[in-house]
Amino acid sequence: MAATATYADRQTKTGVVIGATYEGRDPALLERMLPLVDYIEVTLETISEMEDGELRLSDSVMGELKNLGNAVQTIVHGVSLSIGSHEGWSPMYLRLLDDFVEQVDVAWHSEHLGYTKVDGQHLGIMLAMPRTEEALDMLCKRVNAIQERYRLPFLLENIVHVVPDCPADYSDAAFLNALADRTGCGLILDVYNLECDAHNHGFDISAFLNELQFAHVRELHVACGVEHNGLLLDVHSQRTRSSTVELAQRVIRRSPGGIKVVVYEFMPEAIPGLGHTAIAEELARLREAFTD
Repeated sequence: MAATATYADRQTKTGVVIGATYEGRDPALLERMLPLVDYIEVTLETISEMEDGELRLSDSVMGELKNLGNAVQTIVHGVSLSIGSHEGWSPMYLRLLDDFVEQVDVAWHSEHLGYTKVDGQHLGIMLAMPRTEEALDMLCKRVNAIQERYRLPFLLENIVHVVPDCPADYSDAAFLNALADRTGCGLILDVYNLECDAHNHGFDISAFLNELQFAHVRELHVACGVEHNGLLLDVHSQRTRSSTVELAQRVIRRSPGGIKVVVYEFMPEAIPGLGHTAIAEELARLREAFTD
């Protein structure tokens, strides 16, 4: 699909720009999104298919992405590297990333600061890292190895705390600060995840923001899930709440010039319920909220 406007054409505004999730296989949605976004966020596992017992990037989706040219910039956001697993991360994910960056220009890539497997067994959920000195040392070695391997900016995202924290050597913000300071990696701040933790566990968002070093934050994520049994769930299936947009605006005011993009995330499974029109309306709303 050839887009009429290019990323460079839209760089006359100030402030942050807008990005959105796109997992392929829906060219009509992509056509609605392209005039409204400057970045497309791709999750490699979602755009892959099982072939001969191995997960491989989908040829059709890769064709879509390569055909975008300079209409938007592409960022990769992984979910299965499991950077925090004590026995090591996922070689499968690294193979997918190797293949992707050979075919598509990537502005930067990122992962979630957590783990999805223990002793080789997949948990079916992502858990937050223990904030200990030992875990920090392990993460720093792995982040350095990733940055050496790809020579691209690498970001890590705060995730929802599904279970209460274990005893820690660092606060949430201090752990992120130390990780970024020691490795030079960037951070994604998912503000809806902060809201989930505040609702579910009494997390103090203001104290966190007062301690966080915003110079490391390059990207914001906004999304909305559902409430189930009194808990806010991070399932990326709704239009964003006003409180989420306001929190993101608050963060941007504290980080003038550092944050490059606000990404609206939604799962492919949520698209039929949301509809293309609602997604386009949401992106237009976010452009108005975050750009001058």
